[in-house]
Amino acid sequence: MNVFLKADLKKLGFCAALFAVLYVLLEMEIIGAFWELNLVLIIINIILATSLNMINGYTGQFSIGHAGFFAVGAYMGAIMTVKLGYDMPVALIAGTLSAGLLGFLVGLPTLRLNGDYLAIATLGLGEIIRICILNIEYVGGASGLMGIPRLTTFPLAFWIMIAILFFIKNFKNSAYGRACLAIRENEIAADTMGIDTTCYKVMAFTLGASFAGTAGVLFSHYFFIAHPASFTFMRSFDILTMVVLGGLGSMTGSITGAIVLTFISAALSDFPEWRMLIYSIAMIVLMLYRPQGLFGDKELSLAMIKRFKKGGNKS
Repeated sequence: MNVFLKADLKKLGFCAALFAVLYVLLEMEIIGAFWELNLVLIIINIILATSLNMINGYTGQFSIGHAGFFAVGAYMGAIMTVKLGYDMPVALIAGTLSAGLLGFLVGLPTLRLNGDYLAIATLGLGEIIRICILNIEYVGGASGLMGIPRLTTFPLAFWIMIAILFFIKNFKNSAYGRACLAIRENEIAADTMGIDTTCYKVMAFTLGASFAGTAGVLFSHYFFIAHPASFTFMRSFDILTMVVLGGLGSMTGSITGAIVLTFISAALSDFPEWRMLIYSIAMIVLMLYRPQGLFGDKELSLAMIKRFKKGGNKS
């Protein structure tokens, strides 16, 4: 237990040092407004990718409707602040709980499905949420909900991200997480051993949806608007790509995937005609030479780096 506590304290210390460096660079305006915006977007994408990894990576399901829960959080948080006049903490709680509740209600019937059937069901869910938003005038309809105050700051987003990452890490190492991993490896064997597979799949789905809702609240309160165009199927596909790029089942892989793809998108913003071409070629090359993703289902650690160095020295 002390070993795990020391490891967590070291990681927390690294996070604090990273935050301090980035915060100083932002305050001194060494990092400009454009890259500050993308830094916050990277944080939001990390939350989205790691939350989807709980469903697709840890439990072995195939959900492609994550943008729907992202939208629920964004709109519910905006309603709390713009329509009802509550503060940001209330918006975060409301956005997280509403997305989680929807994930629970949807997960109960749909997670009895597997593979392509589940993918189609979650895809339909994401589109249903978007179409509903388009036809609700209370939240702006097709024009989106505007006038949202910028209550998301870099420190707030960063530490919420850290809290979520530590929660997901501890969940994976808990008995619940081990049950989810067993379902991923062989659902029939897990069911035979007495694991309530539907219960654990719904649990992972609900938690993943909740964190997507949290990301939605941060998103709408940073970009001033919640618009249906931000939550299309392509958004779900982008999140899924981040997870696959890093490696299904690897939290550090999801973090890396979110950082790399967001950075590439930002760096190529001046070349929109080349951005999707380069993006597509990179994914084809990855699938040909590294189909399991950059990290597979492993986590980045000092031991992994040392083994990599030893392998390089031998060669």
